[in-house]
Amino acid sequence: QVQLVESGGGLVQPGGSLTLSCTAPGFSLDNVAVGWVRQAPGKEREGVSCISGGDPTILYKDSVKGRFTISRDNAKKTVYLQMNSLKPEDTAVYYCAIDTLCHPILNPTLYDIDYWGKGTLVTVSS
Repeated sequence: QVQLVESGGGLVQPGGSLTLSCTAPGFSLDNVAVGWVRQAPGKEREGVSCISGGDPTILYKDSVKGRFTISRDNAKKTVYLQMNSLKPEDTAVYYCAIDTLCHPILNPTLYDIDYWGKGTLVTVSS
């Protein structure tokens, strides 16, 4: 069983920044897609960003383009999500996810994703 451990969530004011981390101890991230899915209160889960395995392709949800940056450190078995210019509508529980491809991660309501973390809460509020 793959364990994913997220950290870095918290309360931040609008316009602020946070960096989320997801570590997968004992699991190689080299050839898998890793990404972030979020779920706001009362809303469906939505894919936020994903970075594919191998020669990576990086994808973002339109509403976070230019504000969020995903990156991975395979040696540390960790993926990051740098979030800048945060907005109240970014408030959600953010989940780390692993799958063979990015498509399921970016469309979490349509597919069963292979592995999930337990999530970390991000609250954007003044």
